[in-house]
Amino acid sequence: IAPGWAKLNEMDLWSGPARLLLNPGRVVEVAVLSALGSFLAQIIEKNQKKRGLDLAGPLRFFIYGFFFTGPLSHYFYLYLERWFPSDVPVSIAKRLLLDRLVVAPAFLVLYYFVMNLLEGKDTSAFVKRMKSSYWTSLKMNWKVWTPVQFINLNYVPMQVRGLAFRLAAAFWINCSFQVTFKGSPT
Repeated sequence: IAPGWAKLNEMDLWSGPARLLLNPGRVVEVAVLSALGSFLAQIIEKNQKKRGLDLAGPLRFFIYGFFFTGPLSHYFYLYLERWFPSDVPVSIAKRLLLDRLVVAPAFLVLYYFVMNLLEGKDTSAFVKRMKSSYWTSLKMNWKVWTPVQFINLNYVPMQVRGLAFRLAAAFWINCSFQVTFKGSPT
């Protein structure tokens, strides 16, 4: 058995969903950081454009972080260690390629879809948003997040990778608030 696999067996991945539901602290942290990023971005935009605060935006980010980003990233990082143990050569490249070429595009589609639902918009608005900003957002995601994820996936302890990612994302949401549409996590 590879050392990485033994390490994962010690973590007991199968009881993870129950443990996450019984102790949702990590997911709540992700949700709060997501909402905080949206709130801070609104404050910056308000100062620039003299607009009022929209509390629905941070609430949407909280919901997205709690139900989607938190749980999905938690298990993604666990399984990533299983598939590409850190002590195996070329794991660094494999982890980064999987994250950047498969997970990032899928998460961006999920983000657009969920936010579209939470904003009460119809399918045509989702399609329009995808056509108008998906490719631009994905390219920006690759430019900015590739070095962040390289560090996160290879040097941050596995237990806090999701949290480290969300901390960086709170700043990213803050910086990219006006890139494609209000609050895009590109």
